[in-house]
Amino acid sequence: MLAEIQLEKILATVEATQPAVVVIDSIQTTYSDQLTSAPGSVAQVRECAAHLTRMAKGTGVTVILVGHVTKEGALAGPRVLEHMVDTVLYFEGDTHSPHRLVRAIKNRFGAVNEIGVFAMTEKGLKGVSNPSAIFLSQHTEPVPGSCVMVTLEGTRPLLVEIQALVDSAGPAPRRLSVGLDKDRLAMLLAVLNRHAGVACADQDVFVNAVGGVRINEPAADLAVMLSITSSLRGKPLPKGFFAFGEVGLAGEVRPAPRGQDRLKEAAKLGFTVAVVPKANAPKKAIAGLTIHAVERVDEAMQVVRGLD
Repeated sequence: MLAEIQLEKILATVEATQPAVVVIDSIQTTYSDQLTSAPGSVAQVRECAAHLTRMAKGTGVTVILVGHVTKEGALAGPRVLEHMVDTVLYFEGDTHSPHRLVRAIKNRFGAVNEIGVFAMTEKGLKGVSNPSAIFLSQHTEPVPGSCVMVTLEGTRPLLVEIQALVDSAGPAPRRLSVGLDKDRLAMLLAVLNRHAGVACADQDVFVNAVGGVRINEPAADLAVMLSITSSLRGKPLPKGFFAFGEVGLAGEVRPAPRGQDRLKEAAKLGFTVAVVPKANAPKKAIAGLTIHAVERVDEAMQVVRGLD
């Protein structure tokens, strides 16, 4: 541990001790004597980061630069830092939850959009072996308005519960989504009305991705629509049920990438019934998994009604 913010002294200490890893906390407080500007300025951050980067590449020492972020989650101060480093990692998590996500936003030497899932314990952060358990509610019995889907975070399939609540509205019905795109929710409601005969024009519709996860891929479309329909009908989906697939404006159900990996992950966690795009149906049966392959939204709705 070194209580020092002057760059030249930090570099001298690293040269003398030859550590394997150096953590600078934080780069916005570090300054160089070669510049007259204050710590945290564009010039200081750029100069300090450049010196530390050259030192890392010249000696093989791994350097981790900790940067402050604003309340909105953006890098506080100069964004030039993101362009100078090899990898940008975001440490995320809800203050009310013990779980934390480490998300790769930039990576010059590997894949981006990967996540690491950790739990904060009395002995520090511990890796979570089954991240899907975080994003699934522990219902003893299925409840209306709940549908599980399989999303991809980088190369890792995760099971996430999508919850929907449809309620009678006032003069101006509201559409609110947490963890999902609000504009896409409005589009899916229009497709439901036009191609599946499920009208929610006079209803408030609330959709939530459980566990604080953000879903950016369209493969959640089918699960969102089925959860909305389940809430509107007041009937839960079957136990062990999940769905995924992109829905187009013409009511077609489009395939999701890496569908086989999604199906295998759900089967491994004990799910037994799936509604998926026809193009994602496996050629060989998966043990313990009943798969209903559909091409259109109205087909998916008929399958679900037949499972009641």
